[in-house]
Amino acid sequence: MPFTAKSGKFSASINALTLGTGDKAITLGGENTLPFYSFDAPVANAPRVGIEITDGGVAAEPECIQKFYEGCTSVADMAKKASEFEGVDFLSLSLEGGDPNGENKSTDELIAIVKDVAAATDLPLVVCGCKNVEKDGELLAKAAEALDGRNAMILAAKEENYKQIGAAAGLAYKQVVAAESADDINLAKQLNVLLTQLGVDSKSVVMQPGTAAAGYGFEYVISTLDRIKLAALQQGDATLQMPIITPVGSETWGVKESIASEADMPEWGPQEERGIDMEVETAAAVLASGSDAVVLRHPVSVATISKMIKALV
Repeated sequence: MPFTAKSGKFSASINALTLGTGDKAITLGGENTLPFYSFDAPVANAPRVGIEITDGGVAAEPECIQKFYEGCTSVADMAKKASEFEGVDFLSLSLEGGDPNGENKSTDELIAIVKDVAAATDLPLVVCGCKNVEKDGELLAKAAEALDGRNAMILAAKEENYKQIGAAAGLAYKQVVAAESADDINLAKQLNVLLTQLGVDSKSVVMQPGTAAAGYGFEYVISTLDRIKLAALQQGDATLQMPIITPVGSETWGVKESIASEADMPEWGPQEERGIDMEVETAAAVLASGSDAVVLRHPVSVATISKMIKALV
């Protein structure tokens, strides 16, 4: 009896969203199949890969990454160099120094860095906050204003500050708004609804529904991504049809497998190789579960994942 394969193509699709402007602009989403199911239907827009830098400059990078930015004396210099690495589709700037419990840099100081980075590259930009919801409400609203006309992504609006960030980024300056929740499909859906009720266009919203390094509660990340993608495509849930972005690098370069020195853990092998492996494995898994964009930190990881995506689509 002949085998008849069942199509995995759906009548519903993920919203297609443009990030950036001009020749370097990219499109996220648009697919109507499960991740990399190109045998069911053409992949409308392949997943994209971004590289992350921070306001801390070269000194804030893991030692094994610092060598790639040799000669850079400012964050803008790093942005310029990072834009030229193989496989980079967009640049992500994390304003970690704004954390009141850390360096507590002023909003004015950080926005000056945002403007310098924007002037240094024509790649699409993602600006991430410091993970303090109160400070981010102010900081990311100002970042949206500073990037007026760049069609940048502001990452991220949370339930505690979505009104402030959504109003500035999504309404006043027409940027892309990333909605961040914590590994729960219902929380992700609720935040999307809140943003659209605020007046933000659903086709200008990206989801960041949670992330972790492989092995660190990662099953929650994967199951959440799977459920969101199936609800969006199979059930046609319009409140979950936003593209997904996953900041992988900031998670994987903070776990012991990536940062423990070879002197401390000789049986684990070279530290740089471990860090790259952790980053690549995590990125590959979230892409296979539905992420439309990943943010990585090591240039070798970026090139590796970019090649993987091209081979699969």
